[in-house]
Amino acid sequence: MTAEPLLPTVPTWYDRVSTRIAGDDRLRRRLGWIVPLVITVIAGILRLWNLGHPHEIVFDETYYVKDGWSQWNLGYPATWPEDADTGFAAGDTDTFTSVGSYVIHPPLGKWIIGAGMALLGPDSPVGWRIGVALAGTAAVLVLYFVARALTDSLVFAAVASGLMAVDGLAISMSRVALLDTPLMLFVLLAFWFALLDRRGHLDRLAAVVTARGDGGPLTWGPVLWNRPWLVAAGTAAGAAAAVKWSGAWVLAAIGIYAVVTDALTRRRLGVWQWPVDAVRQGAAAFVLLVPVGAAVYLASWTGWLVTDGGYGRHTVDASPATGVWAWVPLPLQNLWHYHEGMYASAAGMASPHGYASPAWQWPLLLRPTSMFAERTADGEAGCAAANGCMAVVYSMPNPLVWWAGTAAVLFLVYRFIMTRSWQAAFVLTGIAATYVPWLFYPERTIFQFYTVVILPFVLLALVLALQALADPAEADPTRRLAGRRVVAVFLIVAVLVSAFWYPLVTAMSVPYDFWRLHNWMPGWI
Repeated sequence: MTAEPLLPTVPTWYDRVSTRIAGDDRLRRRLGWIVPLVITVIAGILRLWNLGHPHEIVFDETYYVKDGWSQWNLGYPATWPEDADTGFAAGDTDTFTSVGSYVIHPPLGKWIIGAGMALLGPDSPVGWRIGVALAGTAAVLVLYFVARALTDSLVFAAVASGLMAVDGLAISMSRVALLDTPLMLFVLLAFWFALLDRRGHLDRLAAVVTARGDGGPLTWGPVLWNRPWLVAAGTAAGAAAAVKWSGAWVLAAIGIYAVVTDALTRRRLGVWQWPVDAVRQGAAAFVLLVPVGAAVYLASWTGWLVTDGGYGRHTVDASPATGVWAWVPLPLQNLWHYHEGMYASAAGMASPHGYASPAWQWPLLLRPTSMFAERTADGEAGCAAANGCMAVVYSMPNPLVWWAGTAAVLFLVYRFIMTRSWQAAFVLTGIAATYVPWLFYPERTIFQFYTVVILPFVLLALVLALQALADPAEADPTRRLAGRRVVAVFLIVAVLVSAFWYPLVTAMSVPYDFWRLHNWMPGWI
């Protein structure tokens, strides 16, 4: 005698929609483009609306806006007069000198910022920020395709990209002319291309091994060179490193991931010498991945290399290398010397800062970064609140989504240990490449807004956890319905929380008491 189900076993709304989409190839293809485009348009509106406010250089824009504009004009960042920020915001944008400025980040991010100013004018805050805003919008679209490949679900791919479209950290970091959002875009592209390479390479490897094996084991497998997506991943990772050096960790992580997945596949296919075989294929992967990344990185320095005024451009001219390195052209010798100084400065950066947040704090969200704050009294500048008004640009992710995503990362660790899920391995590789290196610098002055690069992988972890909750394998209808209701409620609340925080990540003027409602923890003030 079987027990009656607690709930009727009728198809849910999700079941009906999924069945209809699965049975209609034309509808599935159409939605596969309409859904991500709609989400990307929403992301663009949230990032581009009133982008010129505040009409002043905020936080670290003081470095990248002026460096970006002088680099666009001279080929290298130049020095500026004291207190140039106010004059720049007022339209006095050509007061830079011809003397090279010492910077500790590579040029590509500043080229992106400079291009926006060249297009819309350096006197326009929209021009300062448009390149970064477009990069942040494009990242939402890329995340959709990454999530679609991981989950094989249009719905959960839309959830991942939709959560990023409305996330406060992603929005705020797309509305200031800093380097971290272009870095995040190139990192996402690199992992997307690595995902495409994984699918194509492993399928070709299996086909070749099966064809050669004739039913028996092979001693050696093939070395496959036709991996255009791996070359693309190296290109994107090189571009990430050309924005910030932390992108180099991504290049290394993708290389390790490619070698390990290839090795495990060869073992599964029965290749007898699979460890040595994987080394042979790994050498080929290195050739496909690393040189192109290095070439892209070096190309980003073209302006510095072909001009004479950049900082350190002729430092070693009087004492060039001898012996085995004597053949290296002088511009490259000077560039290497400059990089030695950049590394020493970056690694030793330990000046106190009120918004500094070591990496161990990031999962707990203890100290977000306030990049702009302005208080106005009642009756001033349109404020109509007894206690005055506040306008803030705050690097605050959706707290509910961030904390749930952190828990989801731990779930993925468990899931990988128990099931060896390749999806979990891929996402955890992304998190390791973008988060773990920062733990090696506990004394360095770093900030929570760096987590915008980690955010896409946290969202991917969350979506994989939500998918496991909403559509568990071999679950009965009652369990599936309950899981989908939990997911639906979570997503509704998450969107409401994002709306609650939106004014505080876009410098909207709000009543002071409304701003105080957001100070949930002491470090959030």
